[in-house]
Amino acid sequence: MVANSVALAWKAAGPRARALPSFRCAQRPSILRNHAVAPRHGAVRYASETTTTKAADTASATIEAAAETVKEAPKKAGRGARRIVLGTSLALTLLVGYVYGTDTRASAHRYGVVPLIRLLCPDAEDAHHLGVDTLKTLYQYGLHPRERGNPDGDGALTTEVFGYTLANPIGISGGLDKHAEVPDPLFEIGPAIVEVGGTTPLPQDGNPRPRVFRLPSQKAMINRYGLNSKGADHMAAILEQRVRDFAYAQGFGLHEQAVERVLNGDASVPPGSLVPGKLLAVQVAKNKATPDSDIEAVKRDYVYCVDRLAKYADILVVNVSSPNTPGLRDLQATAPLTAILKAVVGAAKGVDRATKPFVMVKVSPDEDADEQVSGICEAVWGSGVDGVIVGNTTNRRPEPLPQGFTLPQKEQTTLQETGGYSGPQLFDRTVALVARYRALLDETPVTPEQAGEAQAETARVVHAEPDAENVPPVNPPSVAAQFPRKVLFASGGITNGAQAQAALNAGASVAMMYTGVVYGGMGTVTRVKQEMREERQLKKD
Repeated sequence: MVANSVALAWKAAGPRARALPSFRCAQRPSILRNHAVAPRHGAVRYASETTTTKAADTASATIEAAAETVKEAPKKAGRGARRIVLGTSLALTLLVGYVYGTDTRASAHRYGVVPLIRLLCPDAEDAHHLGVDTLKTLYQYGLHPRERGNPDGDGALTTEVFGYTLANPIGISGGLDKHAEVPDPLFEIGPAIVEVGGTTPLPQDGNPRPRVFRLPSQKAMINRYGLNSKGADHMAAILEQRVRDFAYAQGFGLHEQAVERVLNGDASVPPGSLVPGKLLAVQVAKNKATPDSDIEAVKRDYVYCVDRLAKYADILVVNVSSPNTPGLRDLQATAPLTAILKAVVGAAKGVDRATKPFVMVKVSPDEDADEQVSGICEAVWGSGVDGVIVGNTTNRRPEPLPQGFTLPQKEQTTLQETGGYSGPQLFDRTVALVARYRALLDETPVTPEQAGEAQAETARVVHAEPDAENVPPVNPPSVAAQFPRKVLFASGGITNGAQAQAALNAGASVAMMYTGVVYGGMGTVTRVKQEMREERQLKKD
């Protein structure tokens, strides 16, 4: 009976009561209470409790996240705005820097880059190599200096040379780009003519280093490179690849006929420069090892260069005036010079191209005696070359400028170095020599041999159609008309627009620059042309 009563009471207590501990010992503190304890058999949690707890936790987390989001929103917006402002500022800075740095009008080229290169490269030849390599790399990535806005488009400086209409009368002399590595970047800075080389038939190292020296106070240089060259075949390969790349870019293809089409005028650009209104001159010379006394061997040297390079040139320049190759200037005597020039002209006329390159001879400013100048003019007329580049470096050491200026001790020592001197001090002599050549070449009578050729041509024209009726009378061309006026380029000491204009007034068609570009930087040609425009405008006004 009692047992039954206890059982009924136990059932009536329900699950909650049964879940409570039955012994007091179970209420004692224990270290086990700090650890998770698996629920005992029979323990029960209601689903409603679990759901309510989770919902409350989720709601609390959501509220906290929302509050945090509200707090962070202004901060994120501020950071985003700052990023946009900084990114835009950086992009604009880079754009402005690109436009400024690649414009030849930027003064940084003259007052920043040139002093920096001189600081980085105390040796002038190292500076030369650095300049060429940098210009070559910048051109590959489109970061090179260039004229903007087509300043030659006004036609104010247009000139006629060898039947071409040139954009301007400024050129860059040979020696700056000795191996034809950067003719295109040089065209981009503004000249109408770029002369590459000189190159020799076989590679040669030139003279030992050091061989280039600066005179900063005079903006002058002394060099004794000695016609260091990688050889005519190396230059020919570079120029051929240049034409090949141009042909492909113009849509002519990659085959050999594409190159021939460009060289034969299908691209409507000069085959040398590949730029409308501009010409590429290639300077050739003999190897140092070739004996000067063996004229036949000397002729073979020049002809070898012509055979490899003529098809890629608009003008061939025969260098017989470098002061750094022993005996080379002796070839400016009338007899050997005539023989050499005749050989070059003959080879140039035989080039496999629709238009033939013109031939010029580069003469020394030191051969200025009357008999020397007249002898060179006689050789020019007798050989049939098309013109003369008057001037090269000089073996003389001119007085410092301004008059009475005393050179620093270091430069006085440098002045004793062997080599060709170039700089502004050569200008007066260059202009005077141009005027003398102009007068002599304009007055030199035609040789009997040329007169005979002219008479034969006249007879051919007059009797071309002896039996034709109603043919108007033919006026026979004069002897002078069949032998065009010789073209002169002036080279030596030209550094500004007034000097360039003076050289043109003396009888030159083009004013060439070298040392002026070295000291004036990549903006020199642009500056000189602008000064010429201003001077011509003043005369008009």
